[in-house]
Order: sequence, then C-alpha cells, then structure tokens
Amino acid sequence: RNIFNLSAPGTIICRHSVSENEDRQSLESPVKGFATIDNLALVNVEGTGMAGVPGTASAIFGVVKDVGANVIMISQASSEHSVCFAVPEKEVKVVADALEARFQQALGAGRLSQVAVIPNCSILAAVGQKMASTPGVSATLFSALAKANINVRAIAQGCSEYNITVVVKREECVKALRAVHSRFYLSRTTIAMGIIGPGLIGSTLLDQLRDQAAVLKEKFHIDLRVMGIAGSRTMLLNETSIDLSRWKEVQKDKGEKADLRKFVQHVHGNHFIPNTVLVDCTADSEVASHYYDWLRQGIHVITPNKKANSGPLEQYLKLRALQRQSYAHYFYEATVGAGLPVITTLQSVLETGDKILRVEGIFSGTLSFIFNNFIGARAFSDVVREAKEAGYTEPDPRDDLSGADVARKVIILARESGLKLELSDIPVENLVPEPLRVSASGEEFLQQLPQFDQLMAEKQQDASEAGEVLRYVGVVDAVNQNGAVELRRYKKDHPFAQLSGSDNIIAFTTERYAKQPLIVRGPGAGAEVTAGGVFSDVLRLASYLGAPS
Repeated sequence: RNIFNLSAPGTIICRHSVSENEDRQSLESPVKGFATIDNLALVNVEGTGMAGVPGTASAIFGVVKDVGANVIMISQASSEHSVCFAVPEKEVKVVADALEARFQQALGAGRLSQVAVIPNCSILAAVGQKMASTPGVSATLFSALAKANINVRAIAQGCSEYNITVVVKREECVKALRAVHSRFYLSRTTIAMGIIGPGLIGSTLLDQLRDQAAVLKEKFHIDLRVMGIAGSRTMLLNETSIDLSRWKEVQKDKGEKADLRKFVQHVHGNHFIPNTVLVDCTADSEVASHYYDWLRQGIHVITPNKKANSGPLEQYLKLRALQRQSYAHYFYEATVGAGLPVITTLQSVLETGDKILRVEGIFSGTLSFIFNNFIGARAFSDVVREAKEAGYTEPDPRDDLSGADVARKVIILARESGLKLELSDIPVENLVPEPLRVSASGEEFLQQLPQFDQLMAEKQQDASEAGEVLRYVGVVDAVNQNGAVELRRYKKDHPFAQLSGSDNIIAFTTERYAKQPLIVRGPGAGAEVTAGGVFSDVLRLASYLGAPS
C-alpha cells in the first residue's frame, strides 16, 4: 500500500489460482507456515487437590507475573489435574522457586504433588487461516511427528484453530520442523539413507539412485540423501550427501575402517533430516540381527537379505510384532523374486480377506535357467557349467544346487501366509550328489560332476517320455501347514513348463483364485531387477512418509 495515499486500494500480491473456474477449490496447504521458539522450559504444576478448586490457575500465573516471567504457552487438561506452561529457560529457576514457596503448604499436605521443570524444550507452531474448520490438520501434523519418531511433550490450540502449538525436545526441533514441512508439501520429503553392502546389488542400487535423483526431486519432491556407504572392511560417511557419481574413488581415498555402530549413529544422528532408512544389501545374518534395534530407534529398514525373515521363528515373530506396533517401516519385497511383486501380492490377497491355500513356484533364477536348458541329449554337468560361465550361479554352484536359498524363500512365504514354521521344518531335495558335497572347491565340484550325469539323465528321459519336464520348485501348503523344496515333473502345457531363461514364476492358489491360480512371472534374478525391487521399496517408504503419489 502507498503510505502517502492511504485511501488507495494498493496491490495484492498472491499466487495464481490453480483453476480458471470461479468455483475452483484451492489445492494449497491449509498450513501457511511453521514457526519455532527455542531455549524454553516447561513448568508442570500437578496434584489431585487442583481439580475443581477455583482460583488455582489464577494463583499460579499470579506468581509468574510477580517474578516478571513471560509465559509463552499454556496447556491444561479437562481433568484439571495439572497446569503446564512454557517460559524462557533463563527465567525457569526463578519461576519454579517462587511457585514452590507459594504452594509450600499445599505441597506438604499432598494437595499438590509436584512443581516439575522440564528443560531443553522448543516450541513448534503450525499457523494458517485455512486451518480453521479443515478436518485432519492436527492428525497430519501429529502423524508426521510420530513417523519421524519425535515425542510431543505438550500441546495447545485455541478455538480459532489458526494455530497448533506443540512442545518438543530442543535437539529434535529442526528434525520436527523438516518432518511437518515436508508432510504439508511445503518442502521435499527428505530421507537420510545408509547403504550396507555395496557389492553387486548395492552398487547397482547406488547407480539407480544417482540416475533418478534429479527426477525424484523435481517431479515427486523426494530428496534421497545417501549419508553413508558401509562395506565389510571400509565405510564412507558424509555430513550432507555422498556424491554417487564418484563414491568408489572417494571410498578408496577417504574411507575409514568399517564400524556398524558408528555408521548407524552417523546416518541417524543428523537432526536436520527427519527420516532415516538403512538398506541392507548383504546376505549377512549378523547385520540382519540388528533390524529389531534399528526399528526400535525409529529407523526404517529395507532389505533383499533373507536371513531375518527366514531365521529363528521367535526372532521373526518379535520383529514383525514390533513392526506392527511402531511407525518404523520394514520392507523386504526383494527377498523373494527379486523385483517381482511377490510379497506385496501375497500381503494384498490376505489384507482383502482372501485365504491362502497353496503357494507354488520356481524361485531360483539359477535353477530355472538350468532346467529350462536341460533338454534333449545335453549333459546336466554341461548345463551347470554354462550357467556358471553366464554368471547365473554363485561362485560355488553347490550353493544354488543345494536348494538352501529356495528353502529360505519358501519359509518367508510360509510365514507371510500365517504358518509358524522353522527353516528346519522344510524338507529340501539337494541336487548336489552326496559324494561331491565335501569337495574342496567349486571348480573341483564342476570337474567331478560329469561322473553323476547318468542319474539326472534318467530322470530327464523318464519325464520326457511321459510328455513332462523337470522343474525345481518350492511349495507352501497352507492347508496342511507344511512346505517342501523338490524336483517335480510338470506337463508341457503347464505354466511352469513355459518359462525361458532365468525367469521365476509363482502361483497363488486361494479361496478366490481356486480354479485358476494367480500367477506372477518374470525375471527373478540379476542385480538390476533386484536393486530395482529395493528401490521400489524406498519409494514406497517415501510415499508413506508424505511424498505425493
């Protein structure tokens, strides 16, 4: 407005409307902004003798007025059992001493139980005219704080609804501000990431994060910051974000000795970033044993590591119970089927009230490749060697042929289906000939394997003469409460016989899909698709934390 012409209407500066229609609805957030006040302390006066006694609040604030202290915020429950208020920290001792002197008799008689001081506090206030009569503003605010693992110590809101004020720990104030800011779409959803295990899958994931970072920031307001990368020997830490275009070189030059505890403290200890996720790309049971503690600290966990969900049943049930009770998320889609939506499909089926009857599938990309190519007069040992040279097998092919990896996937799906089974309850048909299970090395095993080709050739010939093919499958029988991993025969028109390459296929038979199973099929092995499955879980986490879909 023109200060020299007060009668002039002036100029209104505002955003362009979202729509040209006169009856448009604005998509702006009801919260206009957030404000914080630091260096405060809470004073809590409580006792059963306060309820229903007129003049108690007047006496309390009369004392505060007499000592010249400024009250920033007041909160009182309808029970009248306590009055809580915030004052500048430098004035709190004088206020507390004056209150104890004024209510000495009431404290001695037990009508008041205490005058308590809670130091090191900050106030966070959400302000906006559109907050008035808008349902869900408080729910969104407190949900954002809970998901960032921030405890609210006191709350105040006037009947005008223009302001909601909460009191939090001083050291969590910036973290709280970032959390609510991103939740109301006033800024990006920022997540601090720690990558454990930068091997084949981990390094591929880092490449995918690097390539998508700009798109995620610009289009989806998701800011993924890799704060640390930890290998078995060295780790790389950064206070803001690691440059993913040259992290390998920097780790060689500036990497420090790996220390998992220090690594977690660094990634989670940044109070400027409200959300933390640890991505475990190892196959290490020791790393998996830390998931429970991380979730308790409010750290989200994403992993393709099968060890936690296929480990001892008691630990698994404890982990899942904590996951359901807390705001920390635990995602593990890539533990079965790499990037295929196997876990989410199973969970969706159960959540909609359907009942799992049977899950059957080819879960190993390696064994899928081997039996898809074990046709005609080809020797089994030649196909195994071809799979090894093509990079489909582990360094020692016996790790694949033993069926142990398939058994872990079966137990994961069995437990997701509600079966309480141990890994030892799953009978596994080991394809490694017994005399070769103690061979010194994988290469020695491959050299001796041709001696046992005849046995597998006979199985293949019998199946072929019957118009069938051999497939190595895992089965979860929810009706009979058991599971199995074994070599089975299927007719050539069966979906399991139609695979090519290293594809996986999983068939879900449920009460709704009883006549025709629900089938998920596609690439089930390889660093790109597995890392893609992990990346998908990261983006799912971001959406749960408030990123727009």
